[in-house]
Amino acid sequence: MLVLALLACGEKSPERNIQAAKELIQKRDLKSAEIKIKNVQQKTPDQPEVRYLMGSIFLAQQNVGAAEIEFRKALALNHPSEQVVPDLARAMVLLGQAQKLVDEFGSTQLATAVANASLQTSLAKAYMVLEKPVLAQTALNAALAAEPGHAPALVVSARQKAVAQDFDAALALLDAASASDTDNADAWKLKGDILLYAKNTADAALLAYQTAIQKNPKLLPAHSAAVTVLLQQKKFDDAGKQLEQLKKLAPDNPQTKYLQAQLEFHNKRFKEAKALTQELLAFAPTSPRVLQLAGAIELATNALPTAENFFLRATQSAPELALARRLLIVTYLRSGQATKALAVLNAGLGKDGLNADMYLLAGEAYLQNGEAARAQAYFAKALKLDPDDAKKRTALAISRLVAGQEEAGIDELQGIAQSDTGSTADLALVSAHLARKNYAKALVALDKLDAKQPDKAHLAQLRGRILLAQKDSPAARQSFERALKFDPTFFAATASLAALDMVDKKPDEAKKRFDALLAKNPKNAQALLALAELAVVRGANKDEVSKLLGRVIELNPLDIAPRLLLIDYLVKSKDPKRAVFAAQDAIAAIPSSPELLDALGRVQQEAGEFNQAIATFGRLIALQPQAAQPHLRLAGAQMANNNRFAAEQSMRRALEIKPDDLQLQGGLIVLLLETKKFPDAMAVARLVQKQRPDAADGYAMEGDVAAVQRDWLAAVTAYRAGLARAPSTALAIKMHTVSMASKPAAAESFSTTWMGAHPKDAAFLSYLGDVALAREDWVGAEKQFQAALKVDTNNAAILNNLAWVSHRLGKSGAVTLAEKANSLAPNQPALMDTLAMLLSQRGDHSTAIDLQKRALELQQANFSLRLNLAKIYIAAGSKERAKRELDELVKLGEKHPVHDEVVTLLAAL
Repeated sequence: MLVLALLACGEKSPERNIQAAKELIQKRDLKSAEIKIKNVQQKTPDQPEVRYLMGSIFLAQQNVGAAEIEFRKALALNHPSEQVVPDLARAMVLLGQAQKLVDEFGSTQLATAVANASLQTSLAKAYMVLEKPVLAQTALNAALAAEPGHAPALVVSARQKAVAQDFDAALALLDAASASDTDNADAWKLKGDILLYAKNTADAALLAYQTAIQKNPKLLPAHSAAVTVLLQQKKFDDAGKQLEQLKKLAPDNPQTKYLQAQLEFHNKRFKEAKALTQELLAFAPTSPRVLQLAGAIELATNALPTAENFFLRATQSAPELALARRLLIVTYLRSGQATKALAVLNAGLGKDGLNADMYLLAGEAYLQNGEAARAQAYFAKALKLDPDDAKKRTALAISRLVAGQEEAGIDELQGIAQSDTGSTADLALVSAHLARKNYAKALVALDKLDAKQPDKAHLAQLRGRILLAQKDSPAARQSFERALKFDPTFFAATASLAALDMVDKKPDEAKKRFDALLAKNPKNAQALLALAELAVVRGANKDEVSKLLGRVIELNPLDIAPRLLLIDYLVKSKDPKRAVFAAQDAIAAIPSSPELLDALGRVQQEAGEFNQAIATFGRLIALQPQAAQPHLRLAGAQMANNNRFAAEQSMRRALEIKPDDLQLQGGLIVLLLETKKFPDAMAVARLVQKQRPDAADGYAMEGDVAAVQRDWLAAVTAYRAGLARAPSTALAIKMHTVSMASKPAAAESFSTTWMGAHPKDAAFLSYLGDVALAREDWVGAEKQFQAALKVDTNNAAILNNLAWVSHRLGKSGAVTLAEKANSLAPNQPALMDTLAMLLSQRGDHSTAIDLQKRALELQQANFSLRLNLAKIYIAAGSKERAKRELDELVKLGEKHPVHDEVVTLLAAL
């Protein structure tokens, strides 16, 4: 009995446990308080105060969903609403239940001023979420009327002032909130944000964050902000200590891991940083800042293709992310992709301008791209914006160069380059010499930069470019090879060496270089893309090229360039259906790309899907309402769909945007001529003449309008007026054509006069050869093509035509001429077709068949190539194979131009 009595006295009553829990909550010992309350709850689960206190603990622990459940149970058990409702309202705000809060408690009045102030503050937050600023302000006014110093309401008011950029007023309100409630951590946290981002006072902001942490050691945003400031200040040891506190509170929180990854990155522990970012990307694969950090880690470890992919994804997701854009440019420059770097730079203009660092990058990009004068101008802008120490003198030196004081400017740059350990003045000096094509001095300046920064691949690459400009290919080759010794995966040097191999007619050597790079870095998208382009040149089959481009796209799904290349390649290969599929896949990956929408519309039109093309160009217009080109594309699709009225309206809308665009004006004239609106077409031509009185364009258009109406005299007069203003081969050909239609003798006289004035116009001579071919004047055609070939000795098209003429004249050497044409322009189906026919005529049917089949692989829909292949099979005695090809051509239908010839050949078989 005594023992039982003692045990009974030893057990605390529920009331004592509840009181102890309240005291623990005040001390922020939430875990101990939770244990106390759960002990009471086991015995009296329906006690209202127990439910309320459990909800309060859950709310303080950020377990907001569980808190709401407990608060609602407390209300159902009739716990006083002035205690429950304010906390329940806070939980609902945190849960994003803004509308539900307004509907349930929007008109509620509580018994105490403090409770009313708290509820109205939560309602104000809900109205802000619902974008009802007037109601939000009314609720805030009510909160402060109920309790004038209500700290949470003052904090919300301060946040509104900060959004309106009235930062001084916001800080005054926060000071009032802190005075009213000395333990209000939220006020100190917001004060830190304003001091950091609006006032740019990092030390004061850090103090505010640390004060917030003192007030509420479990306020995670304050811990995160403090770590962020310390990282920005490069106080990595202090940041590590602060981060340890955060890790104790929330070790698995994504923000904790993000800050830890940043710290590891700054401490050059890239392996650990990479592991953390991979965890974060699994959790949030589209987070721009995580992608940016992941890219920075890859860039630091020189994994350039992977870095490029991360930065592309980051900038696609958040175009305003300036650091990701800058690092993407750095990545492109390191990998020798100056053109892409310039594209990103130009895209950044007009958004946030360029700061000094970006101008410096622009200078480097133009220097890599061989545009020394523009590089020099950007170096000048960079140094004007950041005129510190040596940079100030460098800016002055470049300004002298721009002003024409060349010797003074270059002397000054040389002096700075000698005394400054940086590279800015050296690069500016190199670009200054290159702009003046003083390659010897550029190399001397580069020697001095090499001494400062030895073993840099990009400097060896720059040296190679300069040596190429001096036409010293062997020395340039050595320099590019030296760059690869410094960095075996440096794409720019590999590409430069491959280009030299191609000049030397060694495509296999060029391929080996890219294969070697891929052996070291199998995911190098640039090398894969180069191999694909090389495969096209080598005449590889469509599947090989498509596979290579597909691998590039897999590695860089957000890179537009390889997708466009694949689409264009499939179009050129006469495979519009596969081109449409490729374009649709591209749009699915990058839905807002104007370039890809344009490509999709074009290939849909090519595939005969005219309505789909019209719809696609409509999307493009919606995306670029102030651009004329989409309207021009739409007009083309409407024309293909035989809706000439709609096409004309689209062309005119395009011209409203660009009233003096020659391409649009020419397109409208063609359209008007097709619909026989000759006066309207002439009006456009006259408008062009008025806009460009000293140019030939308007007169050429006037001549075209007259020629379509067979008004030869008017056409000749107009063309002559155009030639008087700006002589051109294209206009001379038009003049000759209409003269032949009206007065052949005049045409002969004109051609003699033209060639007398332009004896080296190979294009006009080739045209005269084509005219003779059309008349089957083989002797005359031979004469013209031979004359053209003397002027342009390596013109593959002229050689090809001359080969055919020689064959028709029964002369030897036709095959030799055709072979030379194919060596100069390999894998061109038209040239391959000529050579194959000539080989077959000579009796070399086997070689002819192989060549013609390769040509047909390149252009599978080319009926002319298929017909000639059938003829070669017939000549070779392969009737069954000839019949298979002819049967394919019969499917084209009776209205097809070759139908009768195909039927005749089949009948003969």
